[in-house]
Amino acid sequence: MEYKTILVHVDEARRAHEQIRIAATLAQKYDAHLIGAAVTGVTPQFFMPGAIGESNLALLGPALSELREHAASLLTEFEATVWKMDVKSFEKRLIDDDAGAGLSLQARYSDLVVIGQINPADFSIVMRADFPEYVLMNAGRPLLIIPYAGKFTHVGKRVLVAWDASMEATRAVTASIPLLQQADLVQVLVFDTGEPLSAHGQQPGADIALYLARHGVKVEVSKQKMAGDIDVGNALLSRATDFGADLIVMGGYGHTRFREVILGGVTRTVLASMTVPVFMSH
Repeated sequence: MEYKTILVHVDEARRAHEQIRIAATLAQKYDAHLIGAAVTGVTPQFFMPGAIGESNLALLGPALSELREHAASLLTEFEATVWKMDVKSFEKRLIDDDAGAGLSLQARYSDLVVIGQINPADFSIVMRADFPEYVLMNAGRPLLIIPYAGKFTHVGKRVLVAWDASMEATRAVTASIPLLQQADLVQVLVFDTGEPLSAHGQQPGADIALYLARHGVKVEVSKQKMAGDIDVGNALLSRATDFGADLIVMGGYGHTRFREVILGGVTRTVLASMTVPVFMSH
């Protein structure tokens, strides 16, 4: 698989320029088409005949125009950035929709989606606090999530793969192969939690390492026994720091109940406390 279409969320967060820069860098590296998508936060149902009444539509018209103008201004900044970076192929998309639903729909026609971690200090009228979780569960595509703090000169030179032999982790590893192939070193991390590791085979981590090696990935395996005073999510983040990782690859676990997204503990911890970009797939 190659990344030929990359979608990046163009939002109003203070760190949006970082996710745009990283997405543009990847588009250059893989000769991919880059799509910058900005959303108004207004769902399509809002415009259905009779949804809010003609009088209310007239009153809300100026507010809707303002939301569209703001989204358009963000896309203008996106265009200026990618022009400076000499991205060969790109486009802008202004979407009338909720951020989560709008990005999830656009993602289905992309190979990779670049979004930002939610900063609790930022308030957005167009984006819910569970935006990354919602896109993870509904896009059907891998996400590259950029932390709201830190500077990331390189993404994917030293990669830590969180491996538990699950379907989610398998999808994440497979989808990240183009990145892994260009890494200086990939470390497959297997946690020994004291539970049976039958899904891993006789030597936990060996089979997935061999699979990656056949794809030309420089890979090693690390097995870490869990201490009783730390959970897997925080142990993973700690190991990423010790290894000097600039990217974590992992499965995203959870399910949806109506509009609520219910995440597994490791996924929730990493999304809240990530210190390096995370490549995640559900």
